[in-house]
Amino acid sequence: MHKAEPYATTEQFMKKTIIATLTLIASAGLSWAGAPEGKEVYTAKCAPCHGANGEGKAAIAKMYNVTLPALSSKEVQAKTDAELQAVILKGQGKMKPVSGVTEKQAADVVAFVRTLK
Repeated sequence: MHKAEPYATTEQFMKKTIIATLTLIASAGLSWAGAPEGKEVYTAKCAPCHGANGEGKAAIAKMYNVTLPALSSKEVQAKTDAELQAVILKGQGKMKPVSGVTEKQAADVVAFVRTLK
């Protein structure tokens, strides 16, 4: 005959399983968006208008008759990741969507922009 496992052992197993699952989810989330990868995309696609450090280029702002807030500003940093990704992927105002950027790359760019605080 097979004996049932004691309650404490089952409870310990469940706790270990939950901890392992949460660790896996957290590590997968962290690998999703990366600032180093975002810097590469930013340099290639965003820096021509927004500047190497996100300061915004005055000539571009004047040419399009817009204000380019510094990406390190409280105004920009207060936006959610989803809002910033939407600007990259869908555009906003006179800024058109950034062509050739995937959802993953947009998340990476946002991760890089967060380092500009």
